[in-house]
Amino acid sequence: MRRHRFSPLTGATLFLVLLCPPLLHAEPREEASETARLLAILLDTGRVTVAKNQDLINDASKAAKGFTAAVFEQQLTAEFQARTGIALSSLEQAAVPAMAKPLLARLLEESKKTITSYQPVINIPGIRYKGLIPATFGTETASRFQNWSGVYLKQTAPAQLLRNQKNTADEYEKAALARLADPSSVSGPEGVLTEVTDNGTQVRVLLPLYYVPACLACHGEPKGERDISGYAREGAKEGTLGGAISVKIPLK
Repeated sequence: MRRHRFSPLTGATLFLVLLCPPLLHAEPREEASETARLLAILLDTGRVTVAKNQDLINDASKAAKGFTAAVFEQQLTAEFQARTGIALSSLEQAAVPAMAKPLLARLLEESKKTITSYQPVINIPGIRYKGLIPATFGTETASRFQNWSGVYLKQTAPAQLLRNQKNTADEYEKAALARLADPSSVSGPEGVLTEVTDNGTQVRVLLPLYYVPACLACHGEPKGERDISGYAREGAKEGTLGGAISVKIPLK
């Protein structure tokens, strides 16, 4: 992040500093790439945490589910540390880029806000589908995080699998998703695709999301049959590409 010498601020200048997104600065490639990778993994870890609690969330026989933001945070932080070796509770001491620390902390807070916002709904007995699934968690959390930070973060998917138009892939993402459909075409941790684009001014990172057994309750067979949310199942198979988490950060 940029370092500024201290100088007195006029009232107008101070207003502009407070108004602008605080963390959207051009960054060196290595720091930006690693920050983008970690943000993608953290958002996906939240999705995975919701998926692991999906049966509980959808249990129509229970009122108070106990799946609070605090419980979610405990499970998410353990999963994230297992995947990355990074303890979110000790970010200041963690060996991560300086720019990543406040961004990861904020994404964690936005993730918890999503879980909190669904508490009145998920604790209503007699209703199975509560609206809180990995996809809605990812879309809502990414949107709020991007509004705060200015950092581009979203879920996306191939056109034939897209359910939410807010997640429509841009031209770069369309081409990247076609490549990610073959897992062997991408190397690196968790198959993350990292590239510098726009004449060297942006780093783009895509974390592929391949279908696991838990996904197939909504996206698997029989194709065309309605799932719990009312969408038609896509007939997906385990291990095939379902989408990606996309991050874009400016470079110096």
